[in-house]
Amino acid sequence: MIKKFITYCLFFISSCNYLYSDSVKIGLGSCLDQDYPQPIWETIEAEKLNYFIFLGDNVYGDTPSGSLRKMKSAYDKQKKILPNFLNEVQIYSIWDDHDYGLNDGGSDYKYKKKAQQLYLNFWEVPTSDDRSNRDGVYFSTNEVFFEKKFKFIFLDTRFFRSKLKGKKSNYVENTDLDATILGEEQWDWFEDELKSDFDFLFIFSSIQIIAENHRFEKWSNFPNEKSKFFTLIEEFKDKTLLFSGDRHRAGIYKKDEIIEITSSSMNKPGSSFDETDDYLIGNTYPQENFTVLEIFEDSIEIKIKDIKGNILNSIKRKHHKN
Repeated sequence: MIKKFITYCLFFISSCNYLYSDSVKIGLGSCLDQDYPQPIWETIEAEKLNYFIFLGDNVYGDTPSGSLRKMKSAYDKQKKILPNFLNEVQIYSIWDDHDYGLNDGGSDYKYKKKAQQLYLNFWEVPTSDDRSNRDGVYFSTNEVFFEKKFKFIFLDTRFFRSKLKGKKSNYVENTDLDATILGEEQWDWFEDELKSDFDFLFIFSSIQIIAENHRFEKWSNFPNEKSKFFTLIEEFKDKTLLFSGDRHRAGIYKKDEIIEITSSSMNKPGSSFDETDDYLIGNTYPQENFTVLEIFEDSIEIKIKDIKGNILNSIKRKHHKN
């Protein structure tokens, strides 16, 4: 009880730091294997973050059969490895396939409800939380920084997703009219969330939303769903940022006024092949990486950094003072 109280006090102090600082710092990353070394945390700790967001594949507990026999031990091991400084910052998380239970898994995964309970237990999600009382791990939260309202929307791209078409890692478009990524209930919830009042919109998806050219998992595999998504956020495009993981390579993408940052992987580097995309700004980066999202009173800066803290790519968005 005393330990929990001390942890709460440390988090409260950390979360209020921005009141005495000129910025709020949010770290992001994905693809963190509990069986691999995790030296990147030392570099991340030096950033003095206020928040950290896990973008999926936060453990690797899946098996080819879909059995969850490995997932519990993967979570147990990861809990012992995660650095203590994370107790002093606000944590948010979504899942992807490797902490869902089945590689490239979707709605037909038969153990998904058991996997959700393991996820809820690991992240210590309260029983009063919506995620503990409905299917899927999607949720939202609202933050106020520098007298501006920031809406964070965290999507679940696994629990309800229709089957992929094509061969593994060589997927093609699923244009079936009933094919879905988010599922009916989550879509209704998402539309309701967009009706609330906010100055900035941050949307987190485990799989990439904007990218089109590669052959792996992405929203573009479901073109009707992707079109619906961008239609819904069209009126907010000048104040929206998207974030994704999954790819074991980082990059910055821009479609019209909307920017997406893919941050992956924290300790499982990707293959060193060249990858291009019509919406890609600069290159993709397969080395270990994380992202720092820094919010100032008049701007937002995003920096993709390598394991030593060197900047791989960055982008800045100015906004007007109230």
